[in-house]
Amino acid sequence: MDLSIYSLEDLLLAAIKSEVESEKVYVNLSNKFKNAFLKDKLKFLAGEEAKHRIFVESVYKKTFKGKAIILPEKISVPLPEIKTDGPVSEVFLSAMQAEKAAYDFYNSLSEEFKNDSAIKRTLAYLATMEMGHYGLLEIEKDTLDKYEDYDTVWPMTHIGA
Repeated sequence: MDLSIYSLEDLLLAAIKSEVESEKVYVNLSNKFKNAFLKDKLKFLAGEEAKHRIFVESVYKKTFKGKAIILPEKISVPLPEIKTDGPVSEVFLSAMQAEKAAYDFYNSLSEEFKNDSAIKRTLAYLATMEMGHYGLLEIEKDTLDKYEDYDTVWPMTHIGA
C-alpha cells in the first residue's frame, strides 16, 4: 500500500479512527448473537481494536508532542469501513476485507518509522494481529455460510460442530 501521498499525522489519525470504528462494529455485532462463543470472539476482537487504538494514540502523542488528537469526520486514507447492515455473512466478509486492509496499512505504516525500531516492530506486529483477526472472522463466516441459523438452535454451540 503506497502511503507516500499522506502526512504521518493523517496516517496516525486514520489508524486511530479506524480502530475506534472497528471496536464499535464488533461490540454492536456481538450484541446481535445469542451464541456465547461467537459473542466472546466478537468481544475479543473489540478489545483487540481498543488496544491497537491505545498504542497508535501513544505513537501519535510521542510523534506530535503536545498536540491534541482530533479525529477526522472521514478517513482520507484508503481504509475500508466495515459494512454494518445486511446479512451477517456480508458484515463478516466486510470485516474480513477491513482486517486485510489494516494488515497492509500497518505494514506500510511501519516503514514510516525507520528511525524508531520499537514503533516499527510494534506496527508490524499489529499488522500480523490484523491477519489473525481475518482468520478468526473467516472461520466464523464459513460457519455462517454453512449453517445460516446456527445461532438460533442452541446458544452455546454451532450446529454441526
